[in-house]
Amino acid sequence: MKFPDSIRSTPVRFLVAGLLAVGASTALADADKGPARVQVTWAPAEQLTEVKDNPINRGWIRTSDWEKMLADHLRARADRVLPEGQQLHVAIDDIKLAGSFEPWRRPGMDDARIMKDIYPPRMRLHYRLLSNDGATIREGEAKLTDGAFLQRSPASSTDPLRFDKRLIDDWLRKEFAPARS
Repeated sequence: MKFPDSIRSTPVRFLVAGLLAVGASTALADADKGPARVQVTWAPAEQLTEVKDNPINRGWIRTSDWEKMLADHLRARADRVLPEGQQLHVAIDDIKLAGSFEPWRRPGMDDARIMKDIYPPRMRLHYRLLSNDGATIREGEAKLTDGAFLQRSPASSTDPLRFDKRLIDDWLRKEFAPARS
């Protein structure tokens, strides 16, 4: 391997080679896992209310980033709730993140997402729950909204998607968690 002049020292070369090896082994390990048991797909971005209402692409989180963060969150949480062997396919048809932009407030506030009761998180999705053999156990549509999102204490006050993630958590708990007796 030929290193650029900026990393010619031996310790730096070992560090770079080690990081490359870890990255390769992680990629191989992920490839060995096979298909995820929770699959999330999105409608085309230009069809999502969040994108249509934000044509200037305000805010510091870009569409591809919040889609990935919310899909990863949904996969992780659903994986904990679903019984072993079951799979869940979720197609998110529309979404409006909590809060909105009010660029008329004052200069410098163009990228600040304002949280008010009138801007609750909303999501419309279609889901299909499958058994071990691929048979459909349950299928349905869901329209999610949390009109009291500001009155409920957030799980994390620093996560910019905390209200949207909580919307997903509430839905998973109501729809898929085992009934308590």
